Amino acid sequence: MPIPSPIAEFEQFVLLAILQVGEDAYGPAIREEIARRTGRTPSRGALYVTLDRLEAKGYLASRAGESTPVRGGRARRLVRVTALGRRALRESRRALLNLWRGLGPELDRR
Repeated sequence: MPIPSPIAEFEQFVLLAILQVGEDAYGPAIREEIARRTGRTPSRGALYVTLDRLEAKGYLASRAGESTPVRGGRARRLVRVTALGRRALRESRRALLNLWRGLGPELDRR
């Protein structure tokens, strides 16, 4: 199994938001989940560029949903996190927890 490449903070936000939204997550729902959980609303452009990048890395898979009249007949792009994406998140969490370990008192100093 390939070793996942490191993932940036916003990439983590996107992957985690997709997992929170569940199967068949799509752009607006992902943006709302990120905003709700982080207090930061990403731009649509940043989100879609990141979705493309994560899919190119193999961390996401996408498919076209059904077209809707609300979207002028266009289909939603539905995404899900792949096994490699989940592995990348686990590796990222492990690395961050290792870096945070023991820093509680250090961060509490003024």
